[in-house]
Amino acid sequence: MNHQTRIPLSNGTSIPCLGFGTWKTPAEQAKQSVLHALEAGYRHIDTATAYHNEEAVGEAIAASGIARTEIFLTSKLWNPSQGYQSTLDAFARSLEWLRTDYLDLYLIHWPHDPKYFDDWKTMNVETWRAFEKLYRDGQIKAIGVSNFRPHHLRHLMEHCEVKPMVDQVEIHPGMPQDEILDFCKEHDMVVEGWSPLATGKIFAVPEMQDMARKYGKTVAQLCLRWSVQRGVIPLPKSVTPARIVENTQIFDFTLEPQDMETISHLTGCGWSGLDPDHLVY
Repeated sequence: MNHQTRIPLSNGTSIPCLGFGTWKTPAEQAKQSVLHALEAGYRHIDTATAYHNEEAVGEAIAASGIARTEIFLTSKLWNPSQGYQSTLDAFARSLEWLRTDYLDLYLIHWPHDPKYFDDWKTMNVETWRAFEKLYRDGQIKAIGVSNFRPHHLRHLMEHCEVKPMVDQVEIHPGMPQDEILDFCKEHDMVVEGWSPLATGKIFAVPEMQDMARKYGKTVAQLCLRWSVQRGVIPLPKSVTPARIVENTQIFDFTLEPQDMETISHLTGCGWSGLDPDHLVY
């Protein structure tokens, strides 16, 4: 197993088991960081309209010389564009910015955003109807959601024709999201983890420092390995070439069961503060 190993999705396509995230990477740094990631062997790139770097990501992929078909590219629909026609329009803009004629994965970014709409149930269903059209038209290889909890997923699944294939949520030490993992496993959805290194506090946690010495690995590598062993696809981000490479070097060791438990039950590791039911973004 390595960072290009693919995990099957419910519709028969597959997704690399380690992705490269671009959240909070400014556009002026995103092109170079994605180029470094592709040079390091990443073939799974994750972006979103809300990150304001889709154009830079597209430039990096075009400049890499790597065939588009070798790269698994994900983007996400931003909250104010939810709805049927507005989703179709937003998707077309993303394709233009990313310099591609299809996406490998497209996600609803958040299920509920009171800043833009009150009735999240209706909005999710209308948005998903557009996703299904784009999927059936061959413009998206796989469709999914982001930051959906089980109650969001249940409602969507009651009204969909094509079931979500992926749920991307915040997962890191101290925030294992067991309920979501169990629900997605039951319904044959793959889980991706954003912010897999938390918000930086994890690096000062004594238990993680001790464990890093035990395994001869970095704290970041322990976090990513923990995700992979739980069946989660982590999406680390960095603009530092050495760290971009370091984050791929997680397939030559295995965390022992007691260390997996220790990592899962840590506290104070760093939460983004973003709540899918009470979003302030």
